[in-house]
Parts: sequence; structure tokens; C-alpha cells
Amino acid sequence: MNPTLQLTINGERREIALDDPRVTLLDLLRERLDLTGTKKGCDRGQCGACTVLVDGKRVNSCLALAISLDGAEITTIEGLAVNGALHPVQAAFIAHDGFQCGYCTPGQIMSAVGLILEGQAGDDPERVREGMSGNLCRCGAYAGIAEAVIEAQRVMSAPAREAAE
Repeated sequence: MNPTLQLTINGERREIALDDPRVTLLDLLRERLDLTGTKKGCDRGQCGACTVLVDGKRVNSCLALAISLDGAEITTIEGLAVNGALHPVQAAFIAHDGFQCGYCTPGQIMSAVGLILEGQAGDDPERVREGMSGNLCRCGAYAGIAEAVIEAQRVMSAPAREAAE
């Protein structure tokens, strides 16, 4: 008997039969659903390359059993752009050279989106670095990453400020 779970992935409701109840969310996304933007780095939750949003919160998908997420809403890097328009975090990463080799970039971007949604980004680079400390970049693009997060946070909070005025 194969367990079945329902997930909303990048806005699309999906019913998925699992061959193995021990499959991680990362392996489900990459191997079964062909969403390969989420990267497998350390496979131990130490590098952040596999970061996705689960119900709006940052999660290392290599540590999450897919079966435990029945009914959850999952957002991967593939789900950020809307109608071909980059998400503000994606655009800021490009503008600030927040990447070099690019391997960690999807996880960095997803973590940055989560940090901003959690209201934890602020405008202090040190605060951003602390909030993003679970995401490693072997190329050392940290300055660009922090600048990108701060800019994206400003862009994303501007409509809220304008609505309040």
C-alpha cells in the first residue's frame, strides 16, 4: 500500500502517491516532480541549498519527510516568478551580483524571501547575515546577498507603506 499525500506546489494542487514513505521533500521535488531548481548540497540540513517555503516558512527540504507535509503549500524557486516577471528578490540578486557559481542561489533566494516574509530582514546587513546564516555560499558572495535582501525588502514593503499613508 503506497501512501498518498496532497500538496499545493507553486500554486498547483497535486495528489502524489509515494513509493516510499521515507522520501524527503527534496527528493520528491527533484526526482519525482522534476523541480530541479532546489539543490541537493550537503543532504544534512547544514548548507541551505535545498531551502523551500512550506506554508510560508523556510524549511531545509532535505530534512523534511514528504509524508509529514500532507496538505501543505510548498513554494520552490520555480514558483517565484509570476507571468515571466521576476520576484523582487530574484531581481535584486541579479542587480547586486548576489551569486557567483549559482549553485546555492535558489536556496539563498528562498531563504531571503522567507526572511522578508517573517519580517526579520530589516535594513542592517549584519541582521540579514544573521538571518541567512543557515545558507552557505562557497564562492563568498555574502556582501551582494545582503545588499540584495535589503533592497528586496524595501521593494516588497513599499506597497504596504503606501497603503498605510
